[in-house]
Amino acid sequence: MTALLLMLGGGPEATGQEATGQEVDALEQPLEVPEDPGDALAQGVETIGELLQVMYGLLPKLLIAAVLIILAALLGKLLTWLLRKSFQQWERGEAVAALTRIGLYLLAIAAGLSVIAGDARAMLGSVGLVGLALSWALQTPIESFTGWLLNSFRGYYKIGDRIEVGEVFGDVYRIDVLTTTVWEAGGPGKSVSGAQPTGAMITFPNWEALRSNIVNYSRDFPFVWDEVTVGIAGESDLVYAMDVLEETARRVIGERMVGAAKDYEALLARARLAFDIASEPQVFASLAESWTDCTIRYLVHARERRRWSTALIVALSAEIAREEHAGKIIPAAPRTQVTLLQKPPGQPSSPGQ
Repeated sequence: MTALLLMLGGGPEATGQEATGQEVDALEQPLEVPEDPGDALAQGVETIGELLQVMYGLLPKLLIAAVLIILAALLGKLLTWLLRKSFQQWERGEAVAALTRIGLYLLAIAAGLSVIAGDARAMLGSVGLVGLALSWALQTPIESFTGWLLNSFRGYYKIGDRIEVGEVFGDVYRIDVLTTTVWEAGGPGKSVSGAQPTGAMITFPNWEALRSNIVNYSRDFPFVWDEVTVGIAGESDLVYAMDVLEETARRVIGERMVGAAKDYEALLARARLAFDIASEPQVFASLAESWTDCTIRYLVHARERRRWSTALIVALSAEIAREEHAGKIIPAAPRTQVTLLQKPPGQPSSPGQ
């Protein structure tokens, strides 16, 4: 883009062939080194004076550049206030305001440099090289800023959501321009095994939104499907056991599922996904090594999984232990099968038998 603009602008114009010739002649002449130290000191003082005169001559241009940057800052604050009022979602308004401020600052800096240099086309190449160097050196912050912009416009997660990004799992606490901070929730391999807060805070860069899968458990629908498995021995009446387990789960959590199931069905209908949603807990059977696993599937709030799984396990244990189910529902237990082989007739006994 810089090269194209330079080609369209024609590049910086030369001051003339005569000036170029004078510069070449000046370069060809040997450098005169004063022999007297006093003359060298006088020459140095003269050089410093010339530099000061140049700086003094640049003061008006520097003041103009400073005024341009100040005006850009004031205009950016005004536009930020207007954009926040215009957008209903605060995150999206903040992202648009940030982009607007960056554009104003870049425009003001470019205009200031053009005023100082005296030729915008001459400064264009230098600005392009500096921008290329900064983009290479600040690659990671730029990626994090891009991730923040994408999250602001696309709404991958917001403050209060329960998310999982890479190895991070918890509730979003703060979203900054470069980082996101969450309250960690427990899980396998952590100090708290259940999906409950551990008390720790984790901060990760926003470029994770570009490189990792983002799992949001509470953005559009704050409920998740959960399961509790009960092992039933093979001597049990499987159909009877499944009916008892389903009735117990319906009594414990069935009422809380009705409203959530309707909301889930409406959400899928808006997305044109025709799925059958169970409004009550369901029981599914699967074969294990020497028993049958009965899995109760139910819908529960994302932050209440451990609470309701505990309540359901306690209720199921109390129900199975009732006398009326004796002999029909037998809990599964680990079993070991031992087979005794009889020695064939006529075979000599080995020592120790």
